[in-house]
Amino acid sequence: MAAYLYRLGRLAFRRRWWVTLLWVAVLAAVGFGAVKAPAAPDTGNSMPGIESQKAFDLMDQRFPGAKADGANARIVFVAPHGEKVTAADNRAAVEKVVHEVSGGPQVAGAVDPFQARAVSKDAGTAYATVTYKVAADDLTDAAKKTLEDAVQQARDAGLTVEVGGNALATQPAAGGAAEGIGIVIAAAVLLITFGSLAAAGLPLLTAIVGVGVSMASIMALASTFGLSGTTGTLASMLGIAVGIDYAMFVVSRYREERARGHEPEEAAGLAAGTAGSAVVFAGLTVVIALAGLSVVGIPMLTKMGLAAAGAVAIAVVIALTLVPALLAFLPRAVLSRSARRDAKNKDVKNKEPKAKRAKAKEGGEHNGGSRWARFVLRRPLPVLLAAVAGLGAIALPVTGLQLGMPGDEAKSTSTTERRAYDALAEGFGPGFNGPLTIVVDAKGTADAKGAVHRITDRIGATKGVVSVSPARFNAAGDTAVFSATPSTAPTDEKTKDLVRTIRAERPALESATHASFEVTGSTAVNIDVAQKVQDALIPYLAVVVGLAFVLLLVVFRSLLVPIKAAAGFLLSVLAAFGAVVAVFQWGWGADLLGVEQTGPIMSLMPIFLVGIVFGLAMDYEVFLVTRMREAYVHGDRPGQAIVTGFRHSARVVVAAALIMMAVFSGFVGSAESMIKMIGFGLAIAVLFDAFVVRMALVPAVLALLGDRAWWLPRWLDRVLPNIDVEGEALSRRSPAAALPAPDTTPDRESAHV
Repeated sequence: MAAYLYRLGRLAFRRRWWVTLLWVAVLAAVGFGAVKAPAAPDTGNSMPGIESQKAFDLMDQRFPGAKADGANARIVFVAPHGEKVTAADNRAAVEKVVHEVSGGPQVAGAVDPFQARAVSKDAGTAYATVTYKVAADDLTDAAKKTLEDAVQQARDAGLTVEVGGNALATQPAAGGAAEGIGIVIAAAVLLITFGSLAAAGLPLLTAIVGVGVSMASIMALASTFGLSGTTGTLASMLGIAVGIDYAMFVVSRYREERARGHEPEEAAGLAAGTAGSAVVFAGLTVVIALAGLSVVGIPMLTKMGLAAAGAVAIAVVIALTLVPALLAFLPRAVLSRSARRDAKNKDVKNKEPKAKRAKAKEGGEHNGGSRWARFVLRRPLPVLLAAVAGLGAIALPVTGLQLGMPGDEAKSTSTTERRAYDALAEGFGPGFNGPLTIVVDAKGTADAKGAVHRITDRIGATKGVVSVSPARFNAAGDTAVFSATPSTAPTDEKTKDLVRTIRAERPALESATHASFEVTGSTAVNIDVAQKVQDALIPYLAVVVGLAFVLLLVVFRSLLVPIKAAAGFLLSVLAAFGAVVAVFQWGWGADLLGVEQTGPIMSLMPIFLVGIVFGLAMDYEVFLVTRMREAYVHGDRPGQAIVTGFRHSARVVVAAALIMMAVFSGFVGSAESMIKMIGFGLAIAVLFDAFVVRMALVPAVLALLGDRAWWLPRWLDRVLPNIDVEGEALSRRSPAAALPAPDTTPDRESAHV
């Protein structure tokens, strides 16, 4: 592979205009397709295989047209302290709001709270439900203004009025300003790392091109494959992060080969053949992790994973083609200032004595990476124990992990949705915000109404149920729907137990009534999704880790290195889970991050965290350890190979990790709890994996293993394909081509490892 990518890099360098124009044409073509493509249909968030979804499907079938997907608003009225909303003045103000809203644009209907008995027992709180003919995203400014003006009039009359539902709720985006901040920080890290504006700007430029191509492709194919507006969120986030990282590794290797004295074209080819090989396999691990999300069986996750995998694949291709082409336009500009001076005085330098030139080359041999590697080599066991103990301690809170789907209760108290939630919970009880919907299928039952009433009475008498609503039958009279209000909040563990209890009563009731029922509603959906994710987590880990193990086995030609890589990943991801639970569930340091309400961890968080972090962790593993493997193959002792790998890769891996953390940390500032949680989880996971696992645990384990780290049974060595990630074929073609510059002054301890 190294030889093929070497030729590809040189070809892209020589045909720089053609390669650049080709990518511009691709960007223009997919951009045109995105503009002309029809809008993607709203397919909803179907969750096949769970009871809640079966109930929704039954409702769609038996109550045609009754399932409203339009926007809704729940206007909550709270009387001043000591007063009641039923007082004449307050009642008049409430009825005026309902009247004005009902006549507004796009309104399907507005229910008067006094007619619907939507008044609390103490008459201090009431609510009116407003439904719209269109989805929340399609509401016009006029429709929203009508609602806002009516609400303000009630406030002027002395009532406290808040609005729940999705009509006025802002839809936070996982990009925008946060993504811009991440790019700015990434640019600063690149500038510090490379010391050249051209070298810092090139990875940013190619990453933006890659994200542009991938996002435009997603938009162009949205209607064909039913991709929603959120499908590209993960693709955008990862595309910009890995796009910068992959280009940075190729540029860094190009600069290194230029420092060895190679001509620009040769250096570009060598960079593509060596660093490019690592990019290919690092990208494959990310693609495997993202495509593996399809194992979970949630269509939304599958589409997001495949779209993000496509974005990563595009980033890999750009790193192998467009980056060498742009290097041809900037062969000296991407070098550091001292390297540019050396290149300018090349002829003078070539006339210097050989010993003097060798001494000059060794000027960059001893850096922070090599010094840290030697520190670990001198005391590998204490470093290993400290890393494992530290990550293990941080991971302890994961034993108390509770999954759910935070709703309005997790929003900031500055939002009207959160205040409406609190007012309803105070006036009607904590379970009012998450009623359970019971769908009774009495088709084929002799006495359908009698069966429904018996089921209603039994569920209403269940401990933990405050009240049940009257059953509503369909036109055929064979299906009914009613609500059961729990006594506890939607995210409370007791509510989960209640759902399980009601479902456990089903066999006895079905036997007695010959009618079946399903439990659904937002609360039940969240419970079912959390359980589905928990059940899928182990199979997902098995598939992803298994495939990645095979891939790393081929790359490193070692049994122990892939096992060590997987074990290190599990440590880092468990520690990240522990940190997320400690902050967002237990509330440790929550104020520092602006977390106003603690509660269950988002149901999809484990899958997101495992998938994304696994791919990125293997990125760092491949980039760091392939350089060690390269040095080992070319004759270094195991300890010295570790030093060589760190000397050449540590600085770039650290920069890559800082860029990732910058991109993900930008989302911690979001007002949306779920986005804040994802941003924090990913940023802390990268911190643990890059700086603790890859920088401490990896060299410590390899130092303890010595030559055994690179052991492979002979029969397996014969079976595995030789893909030559280390560029051995390039070194045979030109002995100095891919060989790392030797460290002429290794310390004695590392040399004997």
